[in-house]
Amino acid sequence: MTIATTALVRPTLVDRVVTRTWLSDIALVVAGTALVAVLAQVAIPLWPVPVTGQTLAVLLVGASLGAARGAAALALYAILGGIGLPIYSDASGGWSVLLGPTGGYIIGFIASAALVGWAAERAWDRGWYKPIITFIGGSLVVFAIGLPWLAVSLGQLGLPNDLQSVLIAGFYPFIIGGLIKAAIAAAVLPALWAAADRAQKRG
Repeated sequence: MTIATTALVRPTLVDRVVTRTWLSDIALVVAGTALVAVLAQVAIPLWPVPVTGQTLAVLLVGASLGAARGAAALALYAILGGIGLPIYSDASGGWSVLLGPTGGYIIGFIASAALVGWAAERAWDRGWYKPIITFIGGSLVVFAIGLPWLAVSLGQLGLPNDLQSVLIAGFYPFIIGGLIKAAIAAAVLPALWAAADRAQKRG
Protein backbone atom coordinates (compact mmCIF):
# COMPACT_ATOMS: atom_id res chain seq x y z
CA MET A 1 0.00 0.00 0.00
CA THR A 2 1.43 3.39 -0.98
CA ILE A 3 1.61 6.42 1.28
CA ALA A 4 -1.05 8.14 -0.80
CA THR A 5 -3.38 5.16 -0.46
CA THR A 6 -2.80 5.00 3.29
CA ALA A 7 -3.65 8.69 3.57
CA LEU A 8 -6.95 8.08 1.80
CA VAL A 9 -7.82 5.13 4.04
CA ARG A 10 -7.01 6.87 7.30
CA PRO A 11 -6.65 10.58 6.59
CA THR A 12 -5.61 13.00 9.29
CA LEU A 13 -6.36 16.69 9.23
CA VAL A 14 -3.17 17.61 7.37
CA ASP A 15 -3.79 14.89 4.80
CA ARG A 16 -7.00 16.70 3.89
CA VAL A 17 -5.08 19.85 2.93
CA VAL A 18 -1.56 18.66 2.05
CA THR A 19 -0.68 16.06 -0.57
CA ARG A 20 1.20 13.33 1.24
CA THR A 21 4.75 12.71 0.04
CA TRP A 22 8.00 11.87 1.79
CA LEU A 23 8.98 15.54 1.54
CA SER A 24 5.73 16.78 3.03
CA ASP A 25 5.98 14.18 5.82
CA ILE A 26 9.45 15.43 6.75
CA ALA A 27 8.31 19.05 6.64
CA LEU A 28 5.29 18.31 8.83
CA VAL A 29 7.37 16.41 11.39
CA VAL A 30 9.78 19.34 11.64
CA ALA A 31 6.86 21.77 11.91
CA GLY A 32 5.36 19.66 14.70
CA THR A 33 8.65 19.70 16.56
CA ALA A 34 8.83 23.48 16.16
CA LEU A 35 5.30 23.96 17.52
CA VAL A 36 6.12 21.97 20.65
CA ALA A 37 9.36 23.91 21.10
CA VAL A 38 7.51 27.24 20.85
CA LEU A 39 4.73 26.31 23.28
CA ALA A 40 7.33 24.89 25.68
CA GLN A 41 8.38 28.49 26.28
CA VAL A 42 4.86 29.39 27.43
CA ALA A 43 5.47 28.35 30.99
CA ILE A 44 4.72 28.99 34.64
CA PRO A 45 7.93 28.17 36.53
CA LEU A 46 7.45 25.44 39.11
CA TRP A 47 9.90 22.93 40.52
CA PRO A 48 10.50 20.15 39.73
CA VAL A 49 7.97 20.24 36.86
CA PRO A 50 6.90 23.55 35.27
CA VAL A 51 3.46 24.19 33.82
CA THR A 52 3.90 24.66 30.07
CA GLY A 53 2.00 24.69 26.80
CA GLN A 54 3.81 21.57 25.62
CA THR A 55 1.00 19.12 26.27
CA LEU A 56 -1.42 21.20 24.22
CA ALA A 57 1.08 21.18 21.36
CA VAL A 58 1.57 17.43 21.71
CA LEU A 59 -2.18 16.80 21.47
CA LEU A 60 -2.54 19.04 18.42
CA VAL A 61 0.51 17.56 16.69
CA GLY A 62 -0.57 13.98 17.32
CA ALA A 63 -4.12 14.57 16.14
CA SER A 64 -3.08 16.56 13.08
CA LEU A 65 -0.23 14.35 11.88
CA GLY A 66 -1.34 10.88 12.95
CA ALA A 67 0.48 8.25 14.98
CA ALA A 68 3.72 7.79 13.05
CA ARG A 69 4.43 11.39 12.12
CA GLY A 70 3.22 12.69 15.49
CA ALA A 71 5.48 10.31 17.40
CA ALA A 72 8.36 11.18 15.04
CA ALA A 73 7.89 14.90 15.71
CA LEU A 74 8.06 14.38 19.46
CA ALA A 75 10.98 11.96 19.21
CA LEU A 76 12.82 14.62 17.20
CA TYR A 77 11.94 17.15 19.90
CA ALA A 78 13.38 14.89 22.60
CA ILE A 79 16.57 14.21 20.63
CA LEU A 80 17.24 17.79 19.58
CA GLY A 81 16.69 19.04 23.10
CA GLY A 82 18.83 16.23 24.46
CA ILE A 83 21.82 17.16 22.32
CA GLY A 84 21.64 20.71 23.58
CA LEU A 85 19.25 22.80 21.51
CA PRO A 86 17.42 25.17 23.89
CA ILE A 87 13.94 23.93 23.00
CA TYR A 88 12.79 22.47 26.30
CA SER A 89 10.89 24.72 28.72
CA ASP A 90 12.70 27.86 29.84
CA ALA A 91 14.92 27.55 26.76
CA SER A 92 16.78 24.65 28.35
CA GLY A 93 18.40 21.64 26.72
CA GLY A 94 20.90 18.87 27.26
CA TRP A 95 20.89 15.28 28.42
CA SER A 96 20.81 16.44 32.05
CA VAL A 97 17.31 17.81 31.45
CA LEU A 98 16.16 14.69 29.62
CA LEU A 99 17.54 12.47 32.39
CA GLY A 100 16.23 14.73 35.15
CA PRO A 101 12.85 15.02 36.86
CA THR A 102 11.03 16.22 33.72
CA GLY A 103 12.56 13.68 31.35
CA GLY A 104 9.76 11.18 31.75
CA TYR A 105 7.23 13.75 30.63
CA ILE A 106 9.27 14.47 27.50
CA ILE A 107 9.42 10.76 26.69
CA GLY A 108 5.74 10.52 27.52
CA PHE A 109 5.03 13.12 24.84
CA ILE A 110 6.13 10.61 22.21
CA ALA A 111 3.71 7.94 23.44
CA SER A 112 0.95 10.53 23.84
CA ALA A 113 1.31 11.80 20.27
CA ALA A 114 1.28 8.23 18.99
CA LEU A 115 -1.90 7.37 20.92
CA VAL A 116 -3.72 10.56 19.97
CA GLY A 117 -2.58 10.15 16.36
CA TRP A 118 -3.80 6.56 16.29
CA ALA A 119 -7.19 7.69 17.58
CA ALA A 120 -7.32 10.59 15.10
CA GLU A 121 -6.70 8.20 12.23
CA ARG A 122 -9.90 6.52 13.32
CA ALA A 123 -11.85 9.81 13.42
CA TRP A 124 -11.70 10.26 17.20
CA ASP A 125 -10.66 13.89 16.71
CA ARG A 126 -14.08 14.81 15.34
CA GLY A 127 -17.46 15.40 16.91
CA TRP A 128 -17.57 16.58 20.52
CA TYR A 129 -17.18 13.73 23.02
CA LYS A 130 -14.63 11.62 21.12
CA PRO A 131 -12.01 14.39 21.01
CA ILE A 132 -12.42 15.01 24.74
CA ILE A 133 -11.86 11.32 25.52
CA THR A 134 -8.92 11.19 23.10
CA PHE A 135 -7.14 14.23 24.48
CA ILE A 136 -7.69 13.41 28.13
CA GLY A 137 -6.33 9.95 27.37
CA GLY A 138 -3.33 11.48 25.63
CA SER A 139 -2.67 13.70 28.64
CA LEU A 140 -2.86 10.78 31.05
CA VAL A 141 -0.28 8.86 29.02
CA VAL A 142 2.21 11.66 29.68
CA PHE A 143 1.65 11.32 33.43
CA ALA A 144 1.78 7.51 33.28
CA ILE A 145 5.36 7.75 32.06
CA GLY A 146 6.37 11.02 33.70
CA LEU A 147 5.37 10.24 37.29
CA PRO A 148 7.41 7.03 37.79
CA TRP A 149 10.39 8.78 36.18
CA LEU A 150 9.87 11.73 38.53
CA ALA A 151 9.75 9.40 41.53
CA VAL A 152 13.11 7.88 40.61
CA SER A 153 14.64 11.31 40.02
CA LEU A 154 13.42 12.68 43.33
CA GLY A 155 14.82 9.64 45.11
CA GLN A 156 18.20 10.15 43.44
CA LEU A 157 18.18 13.74 44.68
CA GLY A 158 17.49 12.55 48.21
CA LEU A 159 14.01 14.05 48.22
CA PRO A 160 10.76 12.39 49.31
CA ASN A 161 9.47 10.17 46.52
CA ASP A 162 6.53 8.38 48.09
CA LEU A 163 3.31 8.33 46.09
CA GLN A 164 1.79 11.39 47.71
CA SER A 165 4.96 13.45 47.35
CA VAL A 166 5.25 12.53 43.68
CA LEU A 167 1.61 13.40 43.00
CA ILE A 168 2.02 16.74 44.75
CA ALA A 169 5.14 17.51 42.73
CA GLY A 170 4.08 16.23 39.34
CA PHE A 171 0.34 15.66 39.04
CA TYR A 172 -1.99 17.67 41.28
CA PRO A 173 -0.80 21.12 40.07
CA PHE A 174 -1.49 20.09 36.47
CA ILE A 175 -5.01 18.64 36.69
CA ILE A 176 -6.92 21.83 35.94
CA GLY A 177 -4.46 22.97 33.30
CA GLY A 178 -4.50 19.54 31.69
CA LEU A 179 -8.28 19.55 31.46
CA ILE A 180 -8.22 23.04 29.95
CA LYS A 181 -5.62 22.00 27.36
CA ALA A 182 -7.64 18.91 26.47
CA ALA A 183 -10.76 21.06 26.13
CA ILE A 184 -8.95 23.56 23.89
CA ALA A 185 -7.64 20.78 21.66
CA ALA A 186 -11.09 19.17 21.60
CA ALA A 187 -12.57 22.47 20.42
CA VAL A 188 -9.85 23.35 17.91
CA LEU A 189 -9.60 20.06 16.00
CA PRO A 190 -13.30 19.63 15.11
CA ALA A 191 -13.40 23.31 14.09
CA LEU A 192 -10.41 22.82 11.80
CA TRP A 193 -12.01 19.71 10.32
CA ALA A 194 -15.19 21.67 9.62
CA ALA A 195 -13.17 24.41 7.95
CA ALA A 196 -11.28 21.86 5.84
CA ASP A 197 -14.54 20.21 4.78
CA ARG A 198 -16.03 23.56 3.77
CA ALA A 199 -12.92 24.45 1.80
CA GLN A 200 -13.01 21.10 0.01
CA LYS A 201 -16.68 21.55 -0.95
CA ARG A 202 -15.97 25.02 -2.31
CA GLY A 203 -13.03 23.60 -4.28
